Amino acid sequence: MPLPAADAILPIVSTADPRKRFPRSARVRTRAEYSTVFNGALRVSEPLMTLHWLPGDRPARLGLAVSRKVDPHAVGRNRIKRVLRDAMRHCRADLQPGDYVVVVRAAARSASNDDVRQAFLRLLRRHRALPAPVADGTMPPPDGVASPSLNAPASRPGPAEPVR
Repeated sequence: MPLPAADAILPIVSTADPRKRFPRSARVRTRAEYSTVFNGALRVSEPLMTLHWLPGDRPARLGLAVSRKVDPHAVGRNRIKRVLRDAMRHCRADLQPGDYVVVVRAAARSASNDDVRQAFLRLLRRHRALPAPVADGTMPPPDGVASPSLNAPASRPGPAEPVR
């Protein structure tokens, strides 16, 4: 009995899915573009990274600076860049237009992927480039600021005033 052809058994999967790539139009690429951002951008920092944002009229673009001082191994640097590109890919439609350049610090080497992602999103929110998440449900937002509940009274009585 003849064996079936290999392509009859395995489905053909294209690795060049355009929806999963990070397009060139979404990247800060040249040295001159990086210099423009570094010279005129708003800057905010966290222990894991610094975000430089230069507001502009074109859709949001991302530039990454991950040096060998962060991680001497390319695998570690590429992991950090992959996490940041993925976070940008998911929130790019909601971002204010302009150029965003992330300079990663050495502390990111030992941070988990989720820690790197959350630090990036916090920096975007601190710049007000990304809207704050909408709290739904009955639990208060994670930053500890309680939102008014539908069932809560409009004002709560305070302690009684001392009699004079």
